[in-house]
Amino acid sequence: MHSVIIGTAGHIDHGKTALVKALTGIDADRLEEEKRRGITIDIGFAHLDLLGPDGQVLRLGFVDVPGHERFVRNMLAGVSGIDVVLLVIAADESIKPQTREHFDICQLLSVRRGITVLTKSDLVDAETLDVVKLEVEDFLAGSFLDPKHSPIIPISSLTGAGLDELKRALAQIASEIPVRDSSALARLPIDRVFTMKGFGTVVTGTLISGTVRREDELELFPQSKRVRVRGVQVHGSQAEQAIAGQRTALNLSGVSTGDLARGMVLAPPSMFHPTSRLDVSLSLLPGARPLKDRARVHLHAYTFETIATVALFGAKQITPGETAFAQLRLAAPTLLLPADRFIIRQFSPVITIGGGIVLDAAPFTKRPKDHGPFLQTLAEGDPAQVLLARTARRSKQGLHLVQAIAETGWPGAGVERALAPAVQRGEIIRIGELLIHGHSFRALQSDLLAAMASFHQQNRLAPGISKEALREKLDLTPEILGASVNQLVQSKKIEVAGDVVRLPGHGVEMKDEEAESKTLIEDAFSTAGLKVPALKDVLAGVKVDKARAQKIVTLLLREKVLVKISEDLIFHRTALDDLRKRVAAEKAKSATMDVARFKDLTGVTRKYAIPLLEYLDREHVTRRGGDERIIL
Repeated sequence: MHSVIIGTAGHIDHGKTALVKALTGIDADRLEEEKRRGITIDIGFAHLDLLGPDGQVLRLGFVDVPGHERFVRNMLAGVSGIDVVLLVIAADESIKPQTREHFDICQLLSVRRGITVLTKSDLVDAETLDVVKLEVEDFLAGSFLDPKHSPIIPISSLTGAGLDELKRALAQIASEIPVRDSSALARLPIDRVFTMKGFGTVVTGTLISGTVRREDELELFPQSKRVRVRGVQVHGSQAEQAIAGQRTALNLSGVSTGDLARGMVLAPPSMFHPTSRLDVSLSLLPGARPLKDRARVHLHAYTFETIATVALFGAKQITPGETAFAQLRLAAPTLLLPADRFIIRQFSPVITIGGGIVLDAAPFTKRPKDHGPFLQTLAEGDPAQVLLARTARRSKQGLHLVQAIAETGWPGAGVERALAPAVQRGEIIRIGELLIHGHSFRALQSDLLAAMASFHQQNRLAPGISKEALREKLDLTPEILGASVNQLVQSKKIEVAGDVVRLPGHGVEMKDEEAESKTLIEDAFSTAGLKVPALKDVLAGVKVDKARAQKIVTLLLREKVLVKISEDLIFHRTALDDLRKRVAAEKAKSATMDVARFKDLTGVTRKYAIPLLEYLDREHVTRRGGDERIIL
C-alpha cells in the first residue's frame, strides 16, 4: 500500500473541510468550538483508499487546515510534510488574502505537486465559473500549480458534482509520488497529544521519515527523554509498524501527557541532539519588506514554532525576493536536520514573509571566515561533497561516524555510501570510526615531524619524545596520533622504540663529561644492591650541572636501567631482578612471608623493606594478605 499525505490550503469558508468530508465521509472538525462556530480552528485529519491507475491501493491521508488568518500558525503545523496540496478556492469568491498566503507557504515549503479545486461551483453560473477559472489560471501561471500541468477542477461538496473527476486526479497524482524512504532514520513531529481510556498517552503526527514499530524505544526532543512505543495505529487502524508518509498514532509508555506538546519530535535514541542555532538558506517573498540583520521573526518548522533572531552572513539586510545565508538563533531548542524546510513570519504584524531550508543544524559557535563556501557546498553539493566539507571543518580533530550521522541525518549506510569515493581518492582518511580530511592529516604529519625536530634540538640527552607528550603538544586524539605515527614509521620518516618516538638518526647525544656522569650514576646504584644511596648524594658527585644530571637519571629510568619504586627510592634493575628470584625461591620453604622474614632475607631496614614489598605486590611476585605476603 502506497501512503500519500494530502493537505488542504485556502481562505476561510472556502469549503476545505466540506471537501474533505465529501471525499472521505469523515468530518475533520473534531472540536466543539469548531462545530459551534462553523469554522476550522485546528488541524483535522481524514483518510481515503483509492485504486491507482495500475491497480495499486493508495492510502491517502488528509490534513485539513484552518483558513482564518488568526489560525495560520495552526495551518503551518499541518501543511509541513505533505506530499500533495489541494488549493481550495471558492467559485463565488475567487482568490482571497489567505489563498495567497497559503499558496506562498506551499511554495516556500517546496510542495511540488497539487490540484486546484474550485469549490461551491453550484453557487455560480457557468459564465462566472469561467471568469474565476481564468483569474486562477493567471494567478498560478509559472508555479508548481501551473494549469499547463496541474488540473483545476470545479466541484460541489453539496451536490457531488466533480468529485469523481477529483478522485481520479488524486489517484493519478498520488501514484506518481515517490515512496518515502522507510529505511531512513525515523522522525515523527507531534501534532496532537491526548489520553485514550484503556491505553494511556497517545501522540499523533505525520511520520516524515523511517519506520516506527511496536516496542521500539524512541527519544523525545528537545527533552532528550526516552519513551517506549506500546502500540501503533496508522490512519486509525492497529498496525505493527508505521512507515514514512503515513498518518501515525503512537501509544507511549514512560511519559505522560503533561510531558508532551505539539512541536516536540520523536526520533531514534542516542542519535541526535537538539539545537538552538541553525545555519540556513533564507528566501524572502517578493512582496515582503526588507529583512534586517538581527531582526526577530516567528519560525515554523513542521509542528514546531518559536521566536528566532536572524543573523545574516555578510549583509545588512535581505531585500524582497532575495535568497541569502543566515543563522537562525532560536528562543527554544528543537530537533531539525539538513534539508528540513521552514517558514518565517514577521514579528509584528504577524504575516508570512519568507522561508528556507536548513543547511546545518550543528554549527560551530565560532564561525570561520570562509563560512560562505562551506554553506554553498551544503546547499548545492552531492552527498560525497557534503561529507567532505563536514570532515574538513573538523580539521585535525576528525569527524566520528556517529557525528556524521547526527549532523547529516543520513543513516549509517548513507554515510558509508557518501564516504566510499572520498576514501578511495584519499580525500578522507578513515581511522576506524574516525574520519579526517586528507589535507588536515598531511598537515598534522608535517606538524608532528616539526615538533619532533624541535624536541631533539632542545633535548640532546633524551632518546626521543613520548607519544603522550607528543599528543598533548599537538592536541591530537589517540586514534589520530596512532594513525599518523604508524604511517610515518612505514614511510621510514620516524622510529618508535616502546613509547618513545624519534627521528631517524637522532638519539641521545652526550658530551664526554655527560657520558662519564651517566656511568658514575649507574655504578653508584649497581654496586649498592638493595641498600641504595639517596639520589641527591649521587648527583652531588658527578661533573655536570644539576639539570643535565637529572636528565641523565630520566634517561636511565626510561631505559629501565634504573627503576623508581617510590618518591625517594631508586634501584638498579639487576638488584631488583635478583630480589625477585630470591623471594620466589623462598616459596619452597614457606608460601607466606612477613616483614621480619623479608628483612632477614635481604638485610635491609624497614625504610627499604616496606617500599620493596609494595613493589613486589605491584609486580605480582607477592600479594598482601593481612600482615603477611603470599608468594605467588
